[in-house]
Amino acid sequence: MKVINLSDLDGTENDVEHGNWRSRRFVLAKDGVGFSFHDTTLFAGTESEFWYANHVECVYVYEGTGTLLNRDTGEEFPLSPGSMYLLDKHDKHTVKATTDIRCACVFNPPVTGREVHDENGVYPLVTEEPVSA
Repeated sequence: MKVINLSDLDGTENDVEHGNWRSRRFVLAKDGVGFSFHDTTLFAGTESEFWYANHVECVYVYEGTGTLLNRDTGEEFPLSPGSMYLLDKHDKHTVKATTDIRCACVFNPPVTGREVHDENGVYPLVTEEPVSA
């Protein structure tokens, strides 16, 4: 069993900030459970382009407002508390945060925490063996 409070992640290697957003990672590949789980804040007034070519991501918005743009189709979707989006087709997307958006995110395959978005917003596929408890 693993129990972590969000504040336990503050200032650790699992607390990653990248200008437009901050992601605190509760569960990573090294945990060996087949997914990673993050609490992410997209900062008000920002636009962030992403494309998870190597991962599927599910996002649940629990605070804040903005829009999600599917860059392939041009469709826009409002984001507000209770919104969920699943990037099951490796969708190229842009999140426009009107206010700070707080969301819970799940990635499969799990991220290691060492990935950095490339010029296309893609995380490389980095693998890591689980750490034995």
